Amino acid sequence: MTPELLDRARALLRSAPVVDGHNDLPWAMRAQVGYDLDALDLTSDQRDRLHTDFGRLREGGVGAQFWSVYVRSDYAGDQAVSATLEQIDFVRTLTERYPDRLRLALTAEDMENARAEGRIASLMGAEGGHSINSSLATLRALYQLGVRYLTLTHNDNVPWADSATDKPEHGGLTTFGEEVVWEMNRLGMLVDLSHVSADTMRDALRVTEAPVIFSHSSARAVCDHPRNIPDDVLAQLPANGGVAMVTFVPKFILPAAIEWTVDADQNMRAHGFHPLETTPGAMVCQRAFEAAHPRPVATVATVADHLDHMRQVAGIDHLGIGGDFDGTAFTPAGLDDVSGYPHLIAELLGRGWSEADLAKLTWHNAVRVLRDAEAVAGDLRAVRRPSIVTP
Repeated sequence: MTPELLDRARALLRSAPVVDGHNDLPWAMRAQVGYDLDALDLTSDQRDRLHTDFGRLREGGVGAQFWSVYVRSDYAGDQAVSATLEQIDFVRTLTERYPDRLRLALTAEDMENARAEGRIASLMGAEGGHSINSSLATLRALYQLGVRYLTLTHNDNVPWADSATDKPEHGGLTTFGEEVVWEMNRLGMLVDLSHVSADTMRDALRVTEAPVIFSHSSARAVCDHPRNIPDDVLAQLPANGGVAMVTFVPKFILPAAIEWTVDADQNMRAHGFHPLETTPGAMVCQRAFEAAHPRPVATVATVADHLDHMRQVAGIDHLGIGGDFDGTAFTPAGLDDVSGYPHLIAELLGRGWSEADLAKLTWHNAVRVLRDAEAVAGDLRAVRRPSIVTP
């Protein structure tokens, strides 16, 4: 890409900054320093330990971030709920500590106001239905605390929905799973279909009354990984009004990286690490494996290939970005951390994407989908009481 394209990309991001659908900084802070913001100062360059700090967020043109209040899916029951509350507490503490840089955002209007103020809108998404422990009251409590999407599963099934990376148990959503979707619609909480099985995607699209999102997923037709979105599902987004936010995780975007990652995960387990762990010790283990077994490297162009395909199937009004920074050990060349978004925009400019379409990709689609979910919730709350259904 040329310097001219990069300059155009940065100019575009000043007016239509990136809304990123998924960043795992809260879990990284939990794992590395027990949430101690004095021990890991985000106002300083932390590229040796994190993908994310304030300087690189600004350099990358980020205007809104859904912080993932993820907890591992081997957490269960009350442990999962408590850990999720701790994650939420960290995000709220982060926004309170840096009010000149961040603004807690609960609505689409909050996102627009943060942009006008020159602050980064900070939203929260809970990654995995295990976080609600099959309780609709807990779901409502998370909403009251500021959570604006729930990913229905993480890597493992929950009692009411199948995950993309677990053995199917339910054939998609159970009856209670449908109730979870309806209650999310009533609240105005976005239904996030990243991580769920294709059948769960289809069931959720069948029953939802509001637009859905995929907070960090790419195209299965381009890279045949079960975490990605099949074309028949992408094709339903225009009627639903939802948004698919492309992710940067190499094993989800580059076919050659899939088998390599399986071997790398086995190596992590053999050395006593969870495969998703990104603590310094875990990364030493990963880098040693990578040195002995060179990793297939995804690039900015790899991500752009997914976006080209997703645009062809779903249309420009239904695309967004969800990098999954600080939730993955490896990133594409050119998208090494949160400063890299201008490289992706420059690549797409070079492929003929218009600035108007890129502004939809970066900002307008994500804001619109939350606003539409809020409008649906306003109508539903007028006629529907909080659900007291149990599994």
